[in-house]
Amino acid sequence: MTHAFDTDTTGLGEIHRDAGRVAVDEKAMINARADVNQLLPLKYHWAWEKYLAGCSNHWMPTEVAMQADIALWKSDDGLTGDERFMLKRNLGFFATAESLVANNVVLAVYRHLTNPECRQYLLRQAFEEAVHGHAFCYICESLGLDEGELFNMYREIPSITEKDSWALRYTRNLEDPEFATGTPETDQAFLRDLVAFYVVFEGMWFYTGFAQILSLGRRNKMVGIAEQYQYILRDESIHLNFGIDVINQIKAENPHLWSPGFQEEIRSMLTEACELEVAYGRETMPRGVLGLNAELCEQYMHFITDRRAEQLGLAPIFGETRNPFPWMSEVMDLAKEKNFFETRVTEYQTGGGLEWD
Repeated sequence: MTHAFDTDTTGLGEIHRDAGRVAVDEKAMINARADVNQLLPLKYHWAWEKYLAGCSNHWMPTEVAMQADIALWKSDDGLTGDERFMLKRNLGFFATAESLVANNVVLAVYRHLTNPECRQYLLRQAFEEAVHGHAFCYICESLGLDEGELFNMYREIPSITEKDSWALRYTRNLEDPEFATGTPETDQAFLRDLVAFYVVFEGMWFYTGFAQILSLGRRNKMVGIAEQYQYILRDESIHLNFGIDVINQIKAENPHLWSPGFQEEIRSMLTEACELEVAYGRETMPRGVLGLNAELCEQYMHFITDRRAEQLGLAPIFGETRNPFPWMSEVMDLAKEKNFFETRVTEYQTGGGLEWD
């Protein structure tokens, strides 16, 4: 897409004194003028609605009581060895995964996504990533976990290292200060990044971990951690839906980018990412816990992967139509409730009307 005015697509350049006022039809997802974030007139109302939904879902980790979790963790027979192993591996992945997502939002996506409404949401998402990071610090300190062990699993546990390394491949080019969208090749590189972090990282790789911790909560174990994961899951669901909408809007405005060859590349990305998550499930649950096992998690990931492919307009990859964890949708679908783990009253407003899975 080209524009009559000289473009500043990052907002880091000079103010264009001779540029005309921004009209709605001149706003675009990528390669548009972004010297100042001119929110009005709005073009993408869905982006603004997701910003409002994020604000409605506001929460802070320290509002969640951890006394029951601390007592259970310190007791000799409160959790099995397999449950403790799963919990620590789970926390180890999430503790650094949130920071990788935040880095991508702040250092890559915000720079190249030129629509002001979308940038407004990204500012909210960046704050939510900080809250999620805060949550894992709060959990670590509450339980007295080994900080060095927890926050270095991304380098020391192969299944976690493989996932993080895979995702970082798609940001590497965008970290180049000389990188700029504006050609089919660079625009596709940006789309790959969006798929890697929104669809895969937040929309696939977090879901095994969510199922594990929420299963603990359903059995009245580690209810403080489970409550925080419930709130994180609601946040991540909006992140995912925002990312899907961004990708599909870019596709609509730049159909030449969504070529058959590029679609096959995206399908391969989803397939490879699913395999990495299945390996992570096997590593964290070698014998199965809480009615979960690696086989059920593999089926769940096949279901989730096909759902993500469908949301991107792609044909199913695995043909898996059965969700082995239907209760996961129930956790997310309630619009107003006494909290799932019955510790405090929470209202979710706009976000309650979204499709979560």
